[in-house]
Formats: sequence, C-alpha cells, structure tokens
Amino acid sequence: MKFGNVIRDVFNPWVILGSIGLGACLLVGTLILLNRSRPPRTPVGAVTAVLTVIPAPTDTPVPATPTEQVENPTPDLELPPSPPPGVIAVGAYVQVSGTEGDGLRLRAGPSLEHNPDFLGLEGEVFVVQDGPQDADGYTWWYLVAPADTNRSGWAVSNFLVVVQNP
Repeated sequence: MKFGNVIRDVFNPWVILGSIGLGACLLVGTLILLNRSRPPRTPVGAVTAVLTVIPAPTDTPVPATPTEQVENPTPDLELPPSPPPGVIAVGAYVQVSGTEGDGLRLRAGPSLEHNPDFLGLEGEVFVVQDGPQDADGYTWWYLVAPADTNRSGWAVSNFLVVVQNP
C-alpha cells in the first residue's frame, strides 16, 4: 500500500460527500433536540393575575325585638383585674432585656435542671402564659412567642421587662 493510494482513498469524493452529509444530519438532529428541550415561551405583553378575595367571616348580631322577655338573664362575667403597669402577670407582654446580646434561654420546665429549648433574642417580645414558679432562687414564667407558638418555654424574670403596646 502506497502513500498515494491512502490519500486518494481518504479524499475520495464519496467519502467527502458522506462526511458532509453525516455532519449535516448531526447538526440538524442537535438543533431539533435543543428546540424541543428548551422551556416554553412566555406570552409577550401584560399577564393578568388571578386573585380570589375570600371575605372574612363576621358575626351578624340579631337585634332583640321589644316583645321578647328574658326570664333568666346571664350574669355579667367578671374579668380579673389587669395587673399594674410594669408588673409581670399572666397575659402580659414581656420583652427580653439586659442579656447584653446573649439572649435568654427558654427551658422545658421552671428550673435550671431542664434543658434549654429555645433562645429568646434581646428585644424579642413574648406573652406570659403561666407562672410564677419559684425554683433555684429565680422566679420563672412560661412564655410564648405571639407570632410562633412553637417558640415557648420557661424563663427567669430577671431578664424580662413588661411592655404595654408590643
């Protein structure tokens, strides 16, 4: 086999045409594959958003007619008096304060023996739900975060300040 025969076989017009045809087929197949795998086009122009407004449930009072007689009126419920301003009590809002940025540990129970469940951050507001409990020389209150009821636990009163309008 001579070198001239190899060159003649490689540069044969049929080999060249076959190579060009194969390349064209691969190019067309790649373009088709890319076209089918791209994300769908979004329409041009403004897109109208669909918004459903659900009215809040309301309690519609039924006015009493003057002819109705009430035989056994229910007595007015007496609410417990509100605690004086600045005093921690059940239902009061308290804010974590005086931890110098370290935060306040909220524990599973009202003592130092219980593990901390959460860390109340400096300035975070909680609602007092239970207490007081005295243990380990501290007064403990059960606190719940108003926005996330999963953030709750017992905390010492030393780092709590009552806030009037949280």
